[in-house]
Amino acid sequence: MEPIDLELEEGELELPAEPMHLNMGPSHPAMHGTVRIVLELSGETIVKSDVQIGYLHRGFEKMCERGTWAQVFPYVDRLNYISPMLCNVGYALAVEKLCEIQVPDRCQWYRMALGELARISDHLTCTGAMAMELGAFTPFLWFLKAREMIWDILEEETGARLTHSFGRIGGMAKPPTPNFKELCRGSLPKVLDLVEEGEKMLLKNRIFLDRLENVGVISGAEAVALSWTGPCLRASGVAYDVRKTYPYLKYDEVDFEVPVGNKGDTLDRFLVRLAEMRQSMRIIEQVLSRMADDGPINVDDPRVMLPEKHAVYTTIEATIQHFKLVMEGAKVPAGEVYSYTEGGNGEFGFYLVSDGTGTPYRVRIRPPCMPIVGGLSKLLDQSMLSDIVPTFGSLNMIGGECDH
Repeated sequence: MEPIDLELEEGELELPAEPMHLNMGPSHPAMHGTVRIVLELSGETIVKSDVQIGYLHRGFEKMCERGTWAQVFPYVDRLNYISPMLCNVGYALAVEKLCEIQVPDRCQWYRMALGELARISDHLTCTGAMAMELGAFTPFLWFLKAREMIWDILEEETGARLTHSFGRIGGMAKPPTPNFKELCRGSLPKVLDLVEEGEKMLLKNRIFLDRLENVGVISGAEAVALSWTGPCLRASGVAYDVRKTYPYLKYDEVDFEVPVGNKGDTLDRFLVRLAEMRQSMRIIEQVLSRMADDGPINVDDPRVMLPEKHAVYTTIEATIQHFKLVMEGAKVPAGEVYSYTEGGNGEFGFYLVSDGTGTPYRVRIRPPCMPIVGGLSKLLDQSMLSDIVPTFGSLNMIGGECDH
C-alpha cells in the first residue's frame, strides 16, 4: 500500500510503518447494538473495514416456530424495539394474507395511526442519538422529550410504552380509547415544535454540518444493488416506499409525499428522516379525521379471534373456543406467503409457511437493517476514523432486527 502522506520536509526520514488494526465494538457506545467493526488504519484513514454481526444470538425465527401463531407477537416486538408497533402490524398482515382475512376499516385506520406514531418514535431516536454521538446533547434531550410524548399515547392505547404485543390475527387487542384522537391532536403539534427546535440547533451548526456533508456517500444504483430500502435508500434519490409502491391498509387513500435526498450522504439520511416525521404527522391527521368513532375493530371469525371474556365465563361454546385457540392455536390454512410493509428502516417482510396446524412451520423475516449494515464497509473504506460514528448512526442499525 502507498503511504498516505507522500510529502516529507527536507531532512525528514520516512520510517517504515504497518497498518494498525483496531477493534471497534461489540461493546461500544456508538455501536447501536452488538456489532463489531475490525478496522485496518493508516494513520486515521480507514484502509479496510470488516463489519461483523451475530453477537446478539437472537434465534428469533426458531423461537417463533415453537409456539402458536398468536404467540409470535411478543417476539416481533423485539425485532425493532424502537418501533415495535410496525412489526406487530406487519406480522398480523402476513398471517391475515395467508388466511385470506381482511380486517374492518376501523382497524385498518387504527393500525395506520399507531404505526405512524411508531415511525415517528423510530426517527426521533435515530436522529437524536446520531446528534448526541457528535456532541450535540441538547437536541438529543429535545428529541427524547418528543419521543416520550409519542410513548405516552402508545402506553394509553396498549398499556406498554415499548413492547406492546398489541396486534392480533384479525384485528387488535383492544379498540381505540375514547380520548385517542384528542391525545394525538394535542401531542403532535408539541412534538413538531420540539423537532423544529432541535433542527435549529443542528442545521445552523457548522461543526455538525461538516461532520455529515459528503460523508458516507452512496449512489442510488449502489444502494439498490445492495438491496437497501427505507430512508437510507431514499436519501440516495430512489423514491421507493412500500406504502406508495405497493399500498396496504388504507395508504392509497391518504395524501403524503416520499422525501428523497440528492447526494446519498450522511446529511441526506438525517434530513430524510426529519422530513418523514412530518409526513407521518400528515398521515395521522388524515387517519384521525376518517377513522370511525365506533364499529368493529376485529373480524367476526371464531377460527382466529378469542371470544369476549364475559362469554368465556358464561357459555360452554366460548370456553371451548378460547381453550382451543390458546392451547392449540389458530389453524392457519396450509400454504406459504410473503408479506411486506414499510418498517422504520425500510421494507420489512415476513415469509411464512403453514402446514395447516396451529404452529408456524417456517417463519423467516426480511429485516431492512441487514442489507444496510452489509453495505457499511463500502461507506467506511477510505474515509476517516471519526466518520464512523455519524455514518453508522445514520444507518439506524437495530440489533434485534439485524441479528434475527
